[in-house]
Amino acid sequence: MKRRDRLYALMQRLRDGQLHTAEAMAQDLGVSVRTIYRDMETLAASGVPVEGARGHGYAARAAITLPPLNLTDAELEALHLALAALGASDLTDQAPAARSLAAKIEAILPAETGPVPAPFGFATEAFAEAARGFAHMPAIRAAIRARQKLRIAGDGAEHVLRPLHLDYWGRVWTCVGWSETAASFVTLRVDRITALTPLPGLFVDEPGKTLEAWRAKSPR
Repeated sequence: MKRRDRLYALMQRLRDGQLHTAEAMAQDLGVSVRTIYRDMETLAASGVPVEGARGHGYAARAAITLPPLNLTDAELEALHLALAALGASDLTDQAPAARSLAAKIEAILPAETGPVPAPFGFATEAFAEAARGFAHMPAIRAAIRARQKLRIAGDGAEHVLRPLHLDYWGRVWTCVGWSETAASFVTLRVDRITALTPLPGLFVDEPGKTLEAWRAKSPR
């Protein structure tokens, strides 16, 4: 398993809010405990609110989300994309401006949101690729609104998908939907999509295939 895939797997596990030991995670993922310790440090540096310590276990106690800023979906996408791109750049003028903007966002975070994450948009290298998925966001949002099926390819698989929801977790956008191909709910990383085609067929709610049904099964 590639490091970036392992980090995402760990992030998905921690989001249930439960305590997970490094030993158990290392055994499940086939790596050393020392590797899990390093991964926890990387996740924390990327803004995932990891709590815990070596020998005791780890958990993510707060959701990764933006506080209410009165931003539209398009504004949020533009902000995230700009900061993700500029944060890793060497541009003399734009990089400091991106850091200033990130600082302003952090300054208005309400105290009750928990520990302040790393500067918004300045993800570590493992998550820097997330910005590429924004090319697909308008089509996915439009399909969710119109209840239009999509053919999506990525990560070596292809799905005929009923898109239901876009989710944001740990600086990674995911699309939740019912896969007619797999006959189950799937969560697809938007940055891993290699091809997306809107299909002529629309869909209607069916028992067990709705967003509410997915939420009932979700640990969140």
